[in-house]
Amino acid sequence: MKIDKNILIMSKFPQRVVEHFDETFNTFKLYEETDKQKYLKEVSPIIDGIAVMGPTVVSAEIISSLPKLKIIGNFGVGFDAIDVKKASDANVKVTNTPDVLNDEVADTAVALTLSVYRQIIEANKFLLNRLWLKSEFPLSRKFSGTKFGILGMGRIGKAIAKRMEAFDCDISYHSRNKKDVKYKYFSSLENLAENVDTLCVITPGGEETKHLVNKSILEKLGKNGVLINIARGSVVDQKALIEALKAGVISGAGLDVFDNEPNVPNDLIELENVVLLPHVGSATIETRYEMGKMVYDNIVAFFSNKKLLSPVN
Repeated sequence: MKIDKNILIMSKFPQRVVEHFDETFNTFKLYEETDKQKYLKEVSPIIDGIAVMGPTVVSAEIISSLPKLKIIGNFGVGFDAIDVKKASDANVKVTNTPDVLNDEVADTAVALTLSVYRQIIEANKFLLNRLWLKSEFPLSRKFSGTKFGILGMGRIGKAIAKRMEAFDCDISYHSRNKKDVKYKYFSSLENLAENVDTLCVITPGGEETKHLVNKSILEKLGKNGVLINIARGSVVDQKALIEALKAGVISGAGLDVFDNEPNVPNDLIELENVVLLPHVGSATIETRYEMGKMVYDNIVAFFSNKKLLSPVN
């Protein structure tokens, strides 16, 4: 099947997905260009659709510069790097890729949590540096049976909660609205934070949730508390978090996301009570392909006059 539409692939997608686009559309690969602004200006009059992956930004300016643009296919659940309001005003559809990454992100939340509590990374370094020959590794903390709080009880939040049940955790959550789930609901984030041992952040990014987890929330979490963030870096006040970790306001943190990625501050990297990942929550071969394929399928559906799989606007 060949569709005579011009698709701008702004970010580097899995190769199999790129091949799907190449087989179906006329493709223009911005990510391969050295002078991206020049290339974008050259192709802007003919672009019908965009395929993009965060953190690549699709600003109001970019949308305005593409007069034929009809659809933006976003790789990921979060779409805070896309000006959705401008897209809607310009009658441009935006899609995302929910559900296909739920398991991987939930698994990553479990891995980060266990790594912080049981000091898995530090224990590995201890052995590799031959320190075990000289002494025993210090005792770590038990995780099973602890109080686990989730900020954001959406699809991924539910997948995390399901996994935490296997650890006999006392699970509770906060979200904008109470959900039809069996877990305890806290109407305020402050109350959730002061009643849990671990606060796991899995809420959408954007201006509405910027610095939702701030100095006050970290203080409520307390000196034995652990913060896990697999949502967006913007949801947590990173400066306040670094200060809290240094001062012992909280015990530790496991982070897969940061402000201004991939630029992680040295003040955070140098801490011993953190586990840091380079935004790999959904980064498995299988899931990244499925996410990319969903971007492709949405764009194919749009230009085939079929119902979109996952519309945002």
